[in-house]
Amino acid sequence: MRTLLTHATLIDCVTPAPRADVAVLIEDGRIREIFAAGAAPAIGDAEVVDLKGAFLMPGLWDVHVHPDYFASLADMPLTEQVTLFGHKLQQALLESGIVGFRSAGAHHFMDVAWKKAFDSGQHLGPRLFAAGHFLTTTGGHFLTSGHALECDGPYGFVKAIREQIKNGVDHIKLNLSGGIMGPPWDLHRHSFFLDDEIQAAFAICKLREFKVMAHATNPAAVKAAIRLGAHSIEHGYILDDECIELFVEHGTWYVPTLAISHLTPNQATNLWERGWVKGRNLAHALCCRADAASDVHREGFQKALKAGVKMALGSDIRPLKEAALLELGLWVRDGATPWQAIQAATRNAAALCGVGESLGTVEVGKIADLIVVGANPLDDVDNVRKLQLVLKDGRIVSDRRAAGAAR
Repeated sequence: MRTLLTHATLIDCVTPAPRADVAVLIEDGRIREIFAAGAAPAIGDAEVVDLKGAFLMPGLWDVHVHPDYFASLADMPLTEQVTLFGHKLQQALLESGIVGFRSAGAHHFMDVAWKKAFDSGQHLGPRLFAAGHFLTTTGGHFLTSGHALECDGPYGFVKAIREQIKNGVDHIKLNLSGGIMGPPWDLHRHSFFLDDEIQAAFAICKLREFKVMAHATNPAAVKAAIRLGAHSIEHGYILDDECIELFVEHGTWYVPTLAISHLTPNQATNLWERGWVKGRNLAHALCCRADAASDVHREGFQKALKAGVKMALGSDIRPLKEAALLELGLWVRDGATPWQAIQAATRNAAALCGVGESLGTVEVGKIADLIVVGANPLDDVDNVRKLQLVLKDGRIVSDRRAAGAAR
């Protein structure tokens, strides 16, 4: 199967300048050739899709997500939770152009189940990298999410990690410290693991060659995780200068999840943020905690950006179809350029997930997971919302052009 996309304005996420009137030939799900303006030959049996100047770019990624939160199976039976998660993942692909997700914790391995379903080709959906449960201590972080597994002692963590591996996860998620969203004893300035627990957890991951996705929210937790070999640090609400130095020295990824501290009634700045905040209806006490943390979080993000820390975009909020789009806006609000934000959600996100050689940019030989948007997101990052087409493995799976014309 061959498809020729013509008259595209190309944002390849390799070089920051868009290229006008480009044609892209897709064959058997991969980008076969990219033609400069006016250079596209007649391609005999290819389906020709005229993009009429619209912006062609890699699909978006969100590298920190969870299914919806239900404290127990009494709130919603497991089968319904699994079905709902799959529906939300598919919806995000088709309605928002989010082609890849990395799970940060899901109970009963529902992320593994959907990963297998999507990878098999039996169900259409985004690329999904699974964590299984996230692991924390008794009395650890976000127990009310339903996705936590409480462990204690070095062997308690080793056994739990082995169970995650046995059930087919791609990486191990460790919640090393508290958070902003939680009960009064779950505080982001507190670390939860004892030295022998964290050392054992990282040791078994290293032996089994599994990457650690480390929820680390204060300097002590961040530094310990980086020094022990964490692949990525999630959140990093408080980062001191030594944290930044260690990020750069070790080449550790940082996923800042700005949405957690920034999306409150006092901080919402546009109609999308205000709509999300209204729908979320977050408790006043948690809004106060987020508001109190936001300035320090922003400062750490800006330090990391300036220092050249490897950074990728993850949201940690729902609904999945909206989360990455909101996070993109927050990156720009906090000082990133639209180019930096878009790279974080495409090229960098794919690289963090270990698939940067085949995904995340528009280059010859890469898998054609692409989107087309109606206006330049490098002028205004919210233009990614003007979605026209979504391609998965080179096949158009969502065409919203007629709907856009009607609007």
